[in-house]
Amino acid sequence: MARLLIKNGRVIDPASRHDSVADVWVEGGLIQGVGSNLSASGAEVIDAAGLIVAPGFIDMHVHMREPGFEHAETIESGSRAAAAGGFTSVCPMPNTKPVNDNATVTSYMIETARRHALVNVFPIGAITKGSAGEELAAIASMKQAGAVAISDDGRPVMNARVMRRAMESARGLGIPVINHCEDLHLSAGGDMHEGIESVRLGLRGIPGCSEDVMVARDILLAEVTGARYHVAHISSRHSVEMVQFAKARGLPVTAEATPHHLALADRDMKPYDSNYKMKPPLRACSDVAAVLDGITSGAIDAIATDHAPHPGSEKMQEFESCPFGILGLETAIAVALEHLVHSGKIGIARLVELFTTGPARILGINRGTLAAGAAADVTIFSSDREWTYDVNKSFSKSRNSPFHGKTFKGGPIATVVAGEIVWRA
Repeated sequence: MARLLIKNGRVIDPASRHDSVADVWVEGGLIQGVGSNLSASGAEVIDAAGLIVAPGFIDMHVHMREPGFEHAETIESGSRAAAAGGFTSVCPMPNTKPVNDNATVTSYMIETARRHALVNVFPIGAITKGSAGEELAAIASMKQAGAVAISDDGRPVMNARVMRRAMESARGLGIPVINHCEDLHLSAGGDMHEGIESVRLGLRGIPGCSEDVMVARDILLAEVTGARYHVAHISSRHSVEMVQFAKARGLPVTAEATPHHLALADRDMKPYDSNYKMKPPLRACSDVAAVLDGITSGAIDAIATDHAPHPGSEKMQEFESCPFGILGLETAIAVALEHLVHSGKIGIARLVELFTTGPARILGINRGTLAAGAAADVTIFSSDREWTYDVNKSFSKSRNSPFHGKTFKGGPIATVVAGEIVWRA
């Protein structure tokens, strides 16, 4: 394996609380050391002066679409988009075809990633068979095959008894339960957040309480079962308050936020533009402010993209008919920098934590550190380099992004996985 020496960067490793200008020496696919004036004979040198050098970023919520929907994305194309976004590890959700509800599908995803992916792939298995919400999936065998968590994601478990049994099983296996919190009866038929904007546009609304009631239910079940429970893509102010309350009570409850829920409110949506249609929907300004506050207060533990590619043939329909979801991998760091760091909400070290130790701790995976002997996954990014996002040059197979044409300040510069440079600007 290659030798690599990353010199003169601001090295931020939240796991070891390291934050200073230093060098990072990589060899044999592992971190060999972090320090001043390091040298390694024959190593390729990256001069990272003026850049941030961090543990490899982890996206704990993506949709790779393979198997079954390869026209929208594949594990290979999704991994290229991840690398271009500065991510070294991704966790694909189980809503594939067939659903990742058994060890065979889990193993297929891992083997396909081993052959074709540029980044690490840690699959998330389904909670129930076929994500139908009725009978538990083969959770133990999926974990043995390599699944790091369970979730039915876009088809949340509506039956509280089934969810309780899933939490009990997950607790025994030592893995978290991740829920897309949405009461499907309350949100049925909705296309965007229920509020003044939905009335103005004449679109059916998805109320914030459709998320809140599921968060409340699941926190109560987590208390009963002792399971590690994680709220996916949190978007409403009451949900953030409930997660904060659960943490104050010492419950093993965590949450993630997406960059788009930090950056956009329902009033920012271009009328009837399907690139602004996602679940949870873009909420009111008060909800966006609450999610931002949740990041600063620690109620929210991680940033995840919910990267959800859809081909133009599906996405470019009438707003009411098109599927939910947008791309997120290649713009995540830039959006987070703009709305969290440049706005003065948090410092860069906290941003790195949200992309590294946060998700690694939630999932229990051995990633997110630059400690000697750790896997040599490294993200190098700039906090000030200006660039413009052109979705037509995306590595994804799809083009559904609301950030096309936007100029950002800061973003990924190079991505290193197992000591190999898999992408650089």
